[in-house]
Amino acid sequence: MQLLLPRWLIPVQPRAVLTEHALVVDGSRIVDLLPATTALARYPDAKVLHLPEHALLPGLVNLHAHSAMTLLRGYADDLALMDWLGQHIWPAEARHVSDEFVFDGTLLAIAEMIAGGTTCANDMYFHHGAVARAALAGDFRMVVGCSILEFPTAYAADADGYLRRALDAIDEFRGEALLGFTLAPHAPYTVSDATFRRVITLADELLIGIHCHIHETEDEIAGSLKEHGVRPLERLAGLGLLGSNLVAAHMVHTTDEELALLARHGVHVAHNPSSNLKLASGFARIADQLAAGINVGIGTDGAASNNKLDLFAEMRLAALLAKGHSGDAQALPAWQALEMATLNGARALGWEERIGSLEVGKEADLIAVDLSAVATQPCYDPVSQLVYSAGRSQVSHVWIAGRAVYADHRYLHLDLADVQARARRWQGRICA
Repeated sequence: MQLLLPRWLIPVQPRAVLTEHALVVDGSRIVDLLPATTALARYPDAKVLHLPEHALLPGLVNLHAHSAMTLLRGYADDLALMDWLGQHIWPAEARHVSDEFVFDGTLLAIAEMIAGGTTCANDMYFHHGAVARAALAGDFRMVVGCSILEFPTAYAADADGYLRRALDAIDEFRGEALLGFTLAPHAPYTVSDATFRRVITLADELLIGIHCHIHETEDEIAGSLKEHGVRPLERLAGLGLLGSNLVAAHMVHTTDEELALLARHGVHVAHNPSSNLKLASGFARIADQLAAGINVGIGTDGAASNNKLDLFAEMRLAALLAKGHSGDAQALPAWQALEMATLNGARALGWEERIGSLEVGKEADLIAVDLSAVATQPCYDPVSQLVYSAGRSQVSHVWIAGRAVYADHRYLHLDLADVQARARRWQGRICA
């Protein structure tokens, strides 16, 4: 049993900043949250960790990632989305993506995310078993998104092949506490109606989620109008895809009617502000999405289009863009940005009863952020400091399911030298 004594305890739910309070962790779960003096008397044999200048808060949830693509970080920058994909990323993946590539790239991403306070990621890629094994090797909570396309890659020849490999991975890792799975049809422009219908049926049978890029660019919408006569979201609604098990990544270009449709069906949105800007995809109407009652979480997208997996940077950018785009300085305040990066992400994954806030009975996915640095002093409001001033380098401790994985800025289980050596080897192969 461990008793954590931070200067500020930020449970997220409820919205509060608690001082002189303690969090008690036993095994994988939070078992108590109470005044510090009472905790010390009630749990005299507990191991005590003093965090005198720290905020203790839930681990951050990265709602949209392509973890293995860390190995393509900086490979093809400053290009439009379809040029970036068609002329650079997809050809590079065709040459290099394998179980080894995906394991090594995912492990590199996990190391980056843990050090930045992210304890859970909603991934989307190929070689699903390699993603799962990397997550288990890194003691990291991962939702493995099983990518589905119509066209062939080295991983599968067609949609049937991708689906078979997805089902095999789901069976192989069934029961792993840190893992979840989704079916991840890539996008409306790469997946047929028939395949979407199969995805819906299988997701319902397996009681798992669906993860899909939707309305990322204006070109996507124009292409759908030309091919199908309707915008992508209307097409997907007609197929029956929209529901509370769907995480729609990006959703940059939306009408008022589409926002109402998303809200009515309980669709969750993964907002990726840095990637949207870097690929010139546009400005998502996040303030309007939230006002419509849509649950919006925050993602990084892949490191090849960001170029970092930094949810502190994403929180700040999301809040600033919402204000600038809406013309309302009160849009997306710090509290709401923090909720988007924690509880909203957990809710989108169907895990809000497990993670996303510091509540008794939930699993202990926690991070401690040292706010004693010059850049976060003086500290009038720790939530404001976390969103607008703090950086990921101030994360000092990370626990996932109650297990300490990072302490005093050091990895406790990952071999960082080995992770970095793997990345350098891939750089050599890709450059060659």
